[in-house]
Amino acid sequence: MVGHARAGGAEPGPGQRPAGKPSRRRLVHVLAVMGASVAGLLIVCGATLYTIGPDLIGDGIPEPSAISRSVEVLDRDGRLLRAYAASDERWRLTVAAKDVDPKFERMLLAYEDGRFYRHGGVDFRALLRAAWQGLSSGRIVSGGSTLTMQVARLLDCGGERSLVGKIHQILCAWKIERQLSKDEILSLYLLKAPYGGNIEGVRAAALAYFGKEPKRLTAAQAALLVALPQSPETRRPDRHHEAARAARDRVLARMVSAGVIASGEAEAAARERMPDRRRPFPMLAAHAADRAVSAAPKAIVHRLTIDAGLQARLEDLARERAGRLGPKRSVAIIAVDHATGEVLASVGSPGYLDANRQGAIDMTRAVRSPGSTLKPLIYGLGFEEGLAAPQSLIEDRPTTISGYAPKNFDHEFRGTVTVREALELSLNVPAVAMLDAVGPSRLMARMRAAGVAPELPAGEAPGLAIGLGGIGVTLHDLAGLYCAIARGGLSVPLREESASPAIAGAASTGRHVLSPLAAWYVSDILSGTPVPSSSLAGRIAFKTGTSYGYRDAWAVGFDGEVVIAVWTGRADGAAIAGATGFRAAAPILLDAFARLGRPPVPLAAAPRGAIAASGAELPVPLREVRVRRGSGAGEGLAISFPPDGAVLDIETVGAQRIGGVVVRLARGRPPFYLFSNEHLIATTVHRRQFSWIPRGIGFATLSVLDSTGASARVRVEIR
Repeated sequence: MVGHARAGGAEPGPGQRPAGKPSRRRLVHVLAVMGASVAGLLIVCGATLYTIGPDLIGDGIPEPSAISRSVEVLDRDGRLLRAYAASDERWRLTVAAKDVDPKFERMLLAYEDGRFYRHGGVDFRALLRAAWQGLSSGRIVSGGSTLTMQVARLLDCGGERSLVGKIHQILCAWKIERQLSKDEILSLYLLKAPYGGNIEGVRAAALAYFGKEPKRLTAAQAALLVALPQSPETRRPDRHHEAARAARDRVLARMVSAGVIASGEAEAAARERMPDRRRPFPMLAAHAADRAVSAAPKAIVHRLTIDAGLQARLEDLARERAGRLGPKRSVAIIAVDHATGEVLASVGSPGYLDANRQGAIDMTRAVRSPGSTLKPLIYGLGFEEGLAAPQSLIEDRPTTISGYAPKNFDHEFRGTVTVREALELSLNVPAVAMLDAVGPSRLMARMRAAGVAPELPAGEAPGLAIGLGGIGVTLHDLAGLYCAIARGGLSVPLREESASPAIAGAASTGRHVLSPLAAWYVSDILSGTPVPSSSLAGRIAFKTGTSYGYRDAWAVGFDGEVVIAVWTGRADGAAIAGATGFRAAAPILLDAFARLGRPPVPLAAAPRGAIAASGAELPVPLREVRVRRGSGAGEGLAISFPPDGAVLDIETVGAQRIGGVVVRLARGRPPFYLFSNEHLIATTVHRRQFSWIPRGIGFATLSVLDSTGASARVRVEIR
C-alpha cells in the first residue's frame, strides 16, 4: 500500500529532527567555537597590548626622583627637625615601605590590592569581579584598580574617567611594573597618595593628623590612613569628623573579615579618639635649619649634629623663661659637645614665629657686647705668661690705666684681693690691669684662634675697654671660646652639619688658645662661682656678663662634656633696667644643665704643675701679680662723660641730627684737644666741657690730650 506524502517534503525518518531546525549540539558547538575565538582574540590583543602597548605611551611616566618633595632637616639620629613644603606648595615627605608600620602595609594591601605581589600591574580577576558586582547591583560595589594603576593615576598617567583613560592607565601600570620593583611602586603610592588639602603621602599625613612618624601606628590610625585616599576631601578628619570615623570603622570591619586583625582589636580601635585638627609640622632648630638649606639649596635632606630631644627641651626652656622675663624679651641658648665641636642644640629665640619678640632673628648669631664674659681668657693669658697664679694678690682700687679709669659694676672697691676672688666676683679694675699687662692685641689674637670673629669699628685699634665688653661677639662664638677653655686650651671648630668620621676626627687637633695649666686654673676658679642651686655648686664652671646699659645679659658654663651659653635681652637692643647676667641669664643656664637629662660630668683633673699654695707658701714672684700700677683716681686726665662703652641715642629730624653729646673732662692741664676717630673736633683753653655732634651712627672713639701730653679715650656707640 502506498503511503501518502506530507505537504512540504518527505516525512522525517526515525531519529531525525524536522528539516530546517539546527540541532542543539550543533548550536553549542558553534557558540563554543565563537567563544573560543573571542577569547583567543582577547588573549592575542591583551598579549599584544602587554608587549607593545606600554611603548606607545612614550615618556608619559615621570622618573620617581623627579617628583617634587619636601626638603627635610634631620637631627643627628635621623629624626625630623623641620620640613619645608615642596615646590608645588604640597607637604610631600620622602618615605619608603620600610619606614611604615607593617600593620598599615598589611591593611592597605588587604583593602586595596590583595594580589599586589602576584599580578603584573593589572588584576583582571579583580576587574571582572568589580564589573560583575556592578552589573548585578546596579552600583559600584568594589573597584578593580590595583595599587600600580593607582600609582599611574597619581603620576597623571591615564587619569581620565573613561574607557580610553582606563586603557591608558592599564598601559601605564604595565610600564611601571617593567621599570620598578614592587617595593618601589609601593613607596611611590606611599609618597603620592592624597590625604586632604595639600597633604600627600602617608608620612606627611601621619605627622599632620597624629603628630608622629608612621613607623609605629595603632590599628585605628592605620585604618584611617588606609581609608582617606579614597575620598581625601570628604573624609578629612579636621573637617568631616564623622565621615572620617565611618570610613575608618569600615576598614576595621574589612580587616576582621580578611583576618588581618582580631575582632577584639578592631573593637578597641573603633573606640580610639579621632583626630579633629591638623597639627603643625615640626619646626625644631628653625634658624639652624634655614642656614643648612641656604648653604645647600639643591639638597632634599640635610643632616645636623643637633639632638632633637635636647633641642625641644631647651626651646621649651627659652619660651618659659622669656614669658617670665616680660614682653619683648628674647632668650637664646646654644649647647656644644666641647670634645667634637658638635652643636647639640641651637635656640635662636623663644619662638621663630613670635613677632612680638622678633623671633625670626637668630640671637645666637647676633653681634652684641659680651660684658665680662671675656675676663676668664684675660686671666688665662696672665697665668700662661707667669704673671700670676690663682692665689696671687692683685689690687682693686680706684685707678687710671693708660687714660682709662675702670669702675666696678657696684661702684665699690675691695682693696687687695686674690686673682681667684677677682675673677669669681668679676671685678673690673683687676681685669683691666691684667689686660694691660698681657696686651689687648694678644687677647684679640687668642680670641681669633678660638674661632671668635670679634668686631670693632672700622679702623679702631683694640684698647683696654674690650676686656669689659667694648667689642662685638656672638653667642655662637662665645660658646666656641669656652669650648677651648673646657678642653685644656685647644680650640675646636663648631659645626651644625653632620660630617664624615674623618672630618669629625679632625676636631681632636685644635689651635692654641691657652696652655693646659692656664685653662685648668680658669676652669677651677669658675667652678667656684656662687650659684643659686647647691646641686650644681662646684660641678660646673661658669661666668656671667652684663653689657653697658643692661642691654645684654650672658651666662656661659661647662662641665666635663658640654658647653652651654645663654643670652637674654631684647632683639632690638633696647636697655632693660636691672637685667644682669647673674640675675637673668644664670638661672636659665643652670636650668639648661638640669635639662641635659644626666648629672654633670666631672671637670678635668688638675694637670701636673698646678700650684695649690697660697700666701707666703707661693713662690715669691707669684705672691703679687706683676702688672703695671696705674695712677690714682685723683690724678691724670680723664673723660668723665660719656663713660666708656656708652650707647647714645641722638635726636634726629629726618636725616638731620639736631641733638649733640656733652663731653665732660676731669683733671688734666689745659688747653685740651678733643678728637673723634682721630679727627680734631674742638680745642679749649679753660672749659672742661665740649658739645659734640656725631657725623653718623655706629661706633666712635673720643680721645683728649692736655698740655702735658696726657691722654684719655672712650669708645661709644651712636644710635
